[in-house]
Amino acid sequence: MKQHELTLLLCLLWALTLLYGEMFAYWVPPLFTCSWPHLLRTSSSATIQTDRGSYQDDYVKVAVIADPQLMDKTSLSLPAKSLALELAEFYTDLNMRRSFFASVLPFKPDVILFLGDYFDGGPYLSDEEWQESFSRFRHIFGLNAQGKYTDMQVYYIPGNHDIGYESLHSLKPEVIQRYEETFGIGNYRFTVGKVDFIAVDAQTLDGHPQNHLTSQTWDFVKNISVGDAVHPRVLLTHIPLYRRDDTYCGPDRSSPIINQRIHRAVNGDTNDISYQNYVFEESSKYLLDTIKPKHILSGHDHDQCTVTHQSKSGPVNEHTLGTISWQQGNLYPSFMLLSVVNSTLPNASIPKEALLTLLCYLPMQAHIYIWYIVLFILTLLAALFWPTSGTSLWHQCWGIVGHCKRLIASIFSRSETKDKDEDANYEYEMMWDAEGTMHLVKKPLNASTVNSNDRSLGERGNVVMRAAARKNTAQEGDLSLNVDMASGIGLDPVARIPPRTGKSKTKIIIQRLIRTLQMLTVIAAVNVPLYMMLLFKDWIDK
Repeated sequence: MKQHELTLLLCLLWALTLLYGEMFAYWVPPLFTCSWPHLLRTSSSATIQTDRGSYQDDYVKVAVIADPQLMDKTSLSLPAKSLALELAEFYTDLNMRRSFFASVLPFKPDVILFLGDYFDGGPYLSDEEWQESFSRFRHIFGLNAQGKYTDMQVYYIPGNHDIGYESLHSLKPEVIQRYEETFGIGNYRFTVGKVDFIAVDAQTLDGHPQNHLTSQTWDFVKNISVGDAVHPRVLLTHIPLYRRDDTYCGPDRSSPIINQRIHRAVNGDTNDISYQNYVFEESSKYLLDTIKPKHILSGHDHDQCTVTHQSKSGPVNEHTLGTISWQQGNLYPSFMLLSVVNSTLPNASIPKEALLTLLCYLPMQAHIYIWYIVLFILTLLAALFWPTSGTSLWHQCWGIVGHCKRLIASIFSRSETKDKDEDANYEYEMMWDAEGTMHLVKKPLNASTVNSNDRSLGERGNVVMRAAARKNTAQEGDLSLNVDMASGIGLDPVARIPPRTGKSKTKIIIQRLIRTLQMLTVIAAVNVPLYMMLLFKDWIDK
């Protein structure tokens, strides 16, 4: 393969890799791997038969996103505003922005639902840093200055990385006020289609009853439970409800199961919660029996988990969503699509399947970057060690094609050659019968006669050839002696030593390095502008 052909091949390989890793990979969910769950059902199952006729289900489309957890000064052991931290923030933000605009928005949802943990160190950020992080959040998810959309409804619930736990609420009450001014209150209800969504501030559920925020949350829960539910209910909580240790999370989980873990901090005379993985068991049972949800949506775990809780009103499925960010410990970021029923039957009843869910996976960004590194190493090895002084790539391809043709032809001609070899070992003799008819009789050759004749002929030939060879050898020896004597007159014996051939190793190494530098320069000249174009195409606001 010639040098320019190898360079062209590597340029093409890099261009395809960058196009897929920076653009095409984000088109996969809406085009191939994911769809609204109500569209996956057959037309017959989407039609409800009643006494008054058949009715087609109508659904509101909801996209659910959990734990973006924007990186900040608390995420890594790096100084604030350092170049390394800025680069980490940029590439993490860019990945989530691409995921949202290229993988989520093409589904054209009617509602966007966020399940908390919008910032990584929310409670520990200054007001200026909080506003800066909120500006990044709005840029990533295409929100306006008020954190809203012009053509879609958006709802938020608080997470522990936004407002902290009970131990922090007593020390920094301004954190709650700042969150509510930005995203709204933590306990509220809203209706989508024919389903009621109940949002609960889970960080305050297990605090001391005397705590103002805890009592406020439980008062909200009690008010929700008053009266009969007109619509099916979905409970929204950032922290998942209690489940026993090592509870199976279903096939969608990729990381080990996380069991209950509770940390407490001493604040004066109180022992407040500073961290928890799940809502306490008593609180979970009370929520299930009081709100009576049909489904539960939660986050916090950063990985997918589907469990079934038992309540007085029957089994309840809880879907814990994985993070949308590839930097939060999950190699398989995801989001969820909900199809919420929006039709009522003539008898004022709600269809049985009021909520349909489907988990959708986003590109594995870590694997894409790993492939970039592997391809760079392969490019260096190819540029350094691939032989480029041989024939052209196209000639090699045609040579392979010709070899295949000859191989096929030899396979078909093998049987014919076998028949010819068999005929060479036989002779045909003409025979006449009593009626005068001629017949050809096939007889094997006399092997001994043939071999003896061949051997005698070979011996006679050898005698003649030996004499001729002896004579010719003598003549050649005389001739070479005369030539050497004639050529050696007046010459230095050292001069008759042939000069050394081939290049030195140092020269070969230098040439290889120069060739590698030339190839890398061409590859970079073609693909770096392509990469920068793909990079800022998704970063700049449209």
